[in-house]
Amino acid sequence: MKYNWQQKDWPNFSYSTEDIEAQLYEFSERAGKINGLMEGLPEDSRVETVINLLVEEAIKTSEIEGEYLSRKDVISSIKKNLGLLPPVERVNDKRAEGIAELMTDAQKSYKEPLSAEKILAWHKMLMKGNLYVQAGKWRTHTEPMQVISGAMGKEIVHYEAPPSSKVPKEMEEFISWFNRTGKNGKNEIKKPVIRAAIAHLYFETIHPFEDGNGRIGRAVAEKALSQTVKRPILLSLSQAIEKKKNDYYTALKLAQRSNEISPWINYFVRTTLEAQIAAEKLIEFSLYKTRFFDRFRNELNDRQMKVIRRVLKEGPEGFEGGINAKKYIGITKTSKATATRDLQDLQEKKIISKKGQGRSTAYILNLQ
Repeated sequence: MKYNWQQKDWPNFSYSTEDIEAQLYEFSERAGKINGLMEGLPEDSRVETVINLLVEEAIKTSEIEGEYLSRKDVISSIKKNLGLLPPVERVNDKRAEGIAELMTDAQKSYKEPLSAEKILAWHKMLMKGNLYVQAGKWRTHTEPMQVISGAMGKEIVHYEAPPSSKVPKEMEEFISWFNRTGKNGKNEIKKPVIRAAIAHLYFETIHPFEDGNGRIGRAVAEKALSQTVKRPILLSLSQAIEKKKNDYYTALKLAQRSNEISPWINYFVRTTLEAQIAAEKLIEFSLYKTRFFDRFRNELNDRQMKVIRRVLKEGPEGFEGGINAKKYIGITKTSKATATRDLQDLQEKKIISKKGQGRSTAYILNLQ
């Protein structure tokens, strides 16, 4: 069996969009809606939403590769890179610092053509704190670059990339393809998700680094999306991928067996739509918070505001199991009688809704 890069038609990918025309149209519609929602947010809420999306992307793109980062360190790193914290602010985890630097740089530089220098710089950022990988350099080892699983001695080879000696030339051709297919390019691909899908597959097939290929490949895909819609894309592609990680690896494995990639395009379009829907919910949640505090700022006491802020900090789902008197007392350090009275007042104002009875009584926020 030959991999796609070993076949005569490499890298002339072919595909059909017949089955996904509706989804491609939906992507464009949602992109416009998301942009409109963002414009409706106050500046501070807009910045907070962008930070939340970048944090989610940074954390999930690392989790796909088996790295679990401190959310606190990622938030601090992203804020620092956006100029919202002093440059001297300390971040304990160099991996968090590196992925945050990559995410923010990718967003800031989305208009720029892709270059070898940029990709190598991203790799250097990503490998911060890693002493075992040559950071900012294409792989050079002579042994095969393989994606494997299974116990030692019983390994299963899922994919073997082009040999290291071919990487510089393959990357030169990939970068040329990327820039030719961009907005107003010689071979422009007008549908952003199609270009992003091919860009990610093409990059992952070459697998130019010893480590970090998946994370940089997803950043390349988001750059492709951003360039085509002419603004930094507002979604976390990695969050959607991580939710169904096995589907991602299965689709990628299949796509690396043939240069007819319709199944991969279909998978990628569906996943990007899921990422858009999640981003839309997050932005609508930010809008809800803005409207909530505008409306109720002078109608609630300090205890109630403290609890609502704490619940909203958990995101659109709030506390698992909802709010109850015990949680209310724990947050506010008040008496049971006061907690019960405050909760009843919130219910009367239709800010929360009751669910369950007796000891199982809890309340959930009315997000509308």
